[in-house]
Amino acid sequence: MIRVMDQGRPPQPTRPARAHVLAELLDPSTYRAAAYVLLSVPAGALVAALLTATVLGGVLTLPVLVGALFLIAALWLVTALGDVQRALTGVLGVRFARAAPGLSSGGLLGWLGATLAEPATYRTLLFHVIQLPLGLICWVVLAALLAAVVLGLGAPLWALNTSVPLVWNEWTLRPGPLAITGLMLTGAGALIVTAGVLNLMGRMWTRLGAALLAQDAAEAARREVIALRRAAGRVALGDDLHATLRDLTVQAREASTADAVVLVTADGTLLAQDLGFLPDLPGPGAAGPDLTALAGPLTRPPAPGEASLTPLRGGAALATLPVTLPASAGGDGGTLRALYAPGTRPGADELAFLLSIADHAGTALHATQLIERAGARAGELERARLARELHDSVAQALYGITLGAKTARATLERDPDRTRQSLEYTIRLAEGGVSEMKALLFSLRPDALEEGGLIAALTQHAHALEARHGLTVHADLREEPDLSPDAQAAAYRVAQEALHNTVKHARARAVWLSVTQDAAHVTLSVRDDGRGFDVNAQGRGTLGQRSMRERAAGAGGTLLVRSAADQGTLVTLTLPRTPGAADSGSAP
Repeated sequence: MIRVMDQGRPPQPTRPARAHVLAELLDPSTYRAAAYVLLSVPAGALVAALLTATVLGGVLTLPVLVGALFLIAALWLVTALGDVQRALTGVLGVRFARAAPGLSSGGLLGWLGATLAEPATYRTLLFHVIQLPLGLICWVVLAALLAAVVLGLGAPLWALNTSVPLVWNEWTLRPGPLAITGLMLTGAGALIVTAGVLNLMGRMWTRLGAALLAQDAAEAARREVIALRRAAGRVALGDDLHATLRDLTVQAREASTADAVVLVTADGTLLAQDLGFLPDLPGPGAAGPDLTALAGPLTRPPAPGEASLTPLRGGAALATLPVTLPASAGGDGGTLRALYAPGTRPGADELAFLLSIADHAGTALHATQLIERAGARAGELERARLARELHDSVAQALYGITLGAKTARATLERDPDRTRQSLEYTIRLAEGGVSEMKALLFSLRPDALEEGGLIAALTQHAHALEARHGLTVHADLREEPDLSPDAQAAAYRVAQEALHNTVKHARARAVWLSVTQDAAHVTLSVRDDGRGFDVNAQGRGTLGQRSMRERAAGAGGTLLVRSAADQGTLVTLTLPRTPGAADSGSAP
């Protein structure tokens, strides 16, 4: 169960911008509220006219069955105009989560039943009904206040104009300078009151829209499930951490009512963000919500499983949720932070959804750590293997070359025949060392197979096998086969494993390596004259055979292993031919 921890108001006042009397007059939300109030009456009148005309048309024509279509159209208008109303409340900064794609409900009758069963339909209809009268009330109040503002601030124009006398009963009033000053102060006060009333109206419309135009809980749950499914797929398949975290913030913002969602490390570094329609993070002195709360370190981060909800300046709110890493990972994963518009507050279900997104972000961060550790461990193992290979092959060859050269120098004058033998021995060791070094370099460079091709790779490996183990390799390697890069890699690894098994287990004296192709297939075969084994026996080369079969299947081919006691072993790999692959693979 998620626990919601309301941080309450910070120790410092959260409304420094409203310390002076002109704060509400300078607040941009005042003018957004004014714009919405001005639009509410024409929008309400249009909605009322459309719905009234459609319903009346349906009632009057119901006896001729056409009215049923009008009534269905009226029901559709309720939901369609609800989307228009949601877009219109965006002027106030209210944002509604995007609706999830609906499921098939069995045609017109299914849609009709589902729409009539949704409570959101009746809440939206209620908003349509009260919008026009409530908007007219707002207009009347604002008109009275604006009249007071105009009369007060315009007092010098009309009070000093002798052509417009003020007559009350039998008295003709002529305001003096003190009265005119009082009227102007009254107009200025009315202007300040108007700004405050507009702010109150904006908050009223914000709460009304959020309460009546929001989607149902079932709709929100379906939307969140879809977002979580996409997020899980992105985390499972994503190999780019930055892109994965960016997509998680997008899913979190689109499936929630938050205006902006960011992922921040424990030290305050921004990992990913989706600010929606908001601008980039401004400075702390900017008007409106304090967006700087979305970045920077926290003095009191939330505990695992808890969501912190903090009020901000201007009536906004910030939800902070922990990005949890496993205990074995160590360290702090940071936080996910969601900014909510004034008048909008997330429910417990939405905070639980955001916490799940934060857990996905922790999984992505941990997976990246594991990949980095695995890469470092693989590098250590590869360096250890290279050290063993160099010690067993190149180092021994260099030592033999040194001994041969010293022997040749010692016998150069007194025993020319022995000197010649020592030099020939040294040359053979040097050639073997060169072949061995080429083989090692080839194994270290993953692009060597792509650059040289399969035939060159197998040739180098065959030479290294002869030089290192004294094995006679009969290679029938002609033209480069038509194989895709993946199939080439599979063929090389299968041949490498088969030759390794020949050296390690077969005790063979010779091995035959060939690559042939026909119209449809490429065949690689490795045969030795070793002691062989029982193919069906368990525990004899099972791991190596499984590895070769998996590589063959991954490249779309088949692997056949034939062997018997004292009759050697034959490994045959058959791969589908890809015409033109050899030419394209060798192109610069």
